[in-house]
Amino acid sequence: QVHLVESGGGLVQSGGSLRLSCKASGLNFKLYSMGWYRQAPGNQRELVATITGDGSPNYIEAVKGRFSISRDNIRRTVSLHMNSLKPEDTAVYFCSTNSSTRTFWGRGTQVTVSS
Repeated sequence: QVHLVESGGGLVQSGGSLRLSCKASGLNFKLYSMGWYRQAPGNQRELVATITGDGSPNYIEAVKGRFSISRDNIRRTVSLHMNSLKPEDTAVYFCSTNSSTRTFWGRGTQVTVSS
């Protein structure tokens, strides 16, 4: 059973930084691409960043230059370092991965950026 647990959210002022972490279990972690998504109130869930098993990252345009995704295949964790946070980054952030048959999600962690 794949299990993803996020941590590290919180309240931060505009321009501040946060680091999110996701601990994975139940899968051969190094073989899986991992992703961070976010969902703001009233909005659809959107992809923020992904990282392949060998560490190649991709970002949506809105976070390029501000967010950095990384992974530790030994500790089976994926992190999202968020800098220069803006109020529009406020959302619940979810960790996710896919098998051949389904998508797995964590419960999410709230990030709130005050102006």
